Amino acid sequence: MIFLDKASVLSEVIEENHQLIPVLNRFGIKLGLGDRTIGEICKVSDINADFFLAILNTYLNEEYFPERILQKFDIELVVGYLKQTDMYMVKGQLHNLEKHMHAFIAMSDPNNKQLELIGRLFFKFKNELISQIEQGMVEGETPLALLVDLKSIIIKHLSGNFNENMCYAVIFSIDSLEKDLYRHNRIREKILKPMIADLVESGVDDWQDLISNDSSQKADKAAISQRELDVLRLVAMGFLNKEIADKLNISLNTVLSHRKNITSKLGIKTVSGLIFYCITHGYISADEIEL
Repeated sequence: MIFLDKASVLSEVIEENHQLIPVLNRFGIKLGLGDRTIGEICKVSDINADFFLAILNTYLNEEYFPERILQKFDIELVVGYLKQTDMYMVKGQLHNLEKHMHAFIAMSDPNNKQLELIGRLFFKFKNELISQIEQGMVEGETPLALLVDLKSIIIKHLSGNFNENMCYAVIFSIDSLEKDLYRHNRIREKILKPMIADLVESGVDDWQDLISNDSSQKADKAAISQRELDVLRLVAMGFLNKEIADKLNISLNTVLSHRKNITSKLGIKTVSGLIFYCITHGYISADEIEL
């Protein structure tokens, strides 16, 4: 196994391990690294060097997963890293795979019906992954299982005429995304969820303060009025629009107006996403909704 430390020269590491470039992106580190060590780069970039090293070593060593080490870090570090990973997956890796998939199908035999089925399976995976990311939590094995099946079908069962070069490009893109998604899921499932569960179990009702600084808290409160927050909490707790109107003694149209404003201000469209937002901001407790 390769284990990096603060004295490791990051450019030398990247030259031998190109798969770490996306990790640099998530921490805001750009190429043109010079001969600086990881410790020096983290200091200049104001990055927690221990957390950065834990992530890098996890990516370098498939059998290595520093669960106990990662759980010692502030939850804000973990949440921030996962959000950056989600963004990179959708705008980077998934977008790249989709372009290769379109080219693969377009440049192959139009009479090959298998390619149409492969395209459908890809879009099923894409929609499932994006849907779960929008909801705030990639859960279960469904997206990863769909991706693994897609690669297996292409390698083992594809027949007829097709463009082999573009087929290879699709497989390489799938393989990269598959490995990244697997590592991403490990951190989400084994680190973030236990962190939230421990905070809730310890009776910390205002644990939102532990994952957000004061400025972000004030910004949230300024963005959402008290009445909108009342509606938001009830939506997250599973009440229907008519039930919310009755509980708050307001009209149904007013509830719909508040919901429209909430969606606009938060940029969250799904109920699952609103639930995650409320839980992570301490507006509802785990006892009021099922995690």
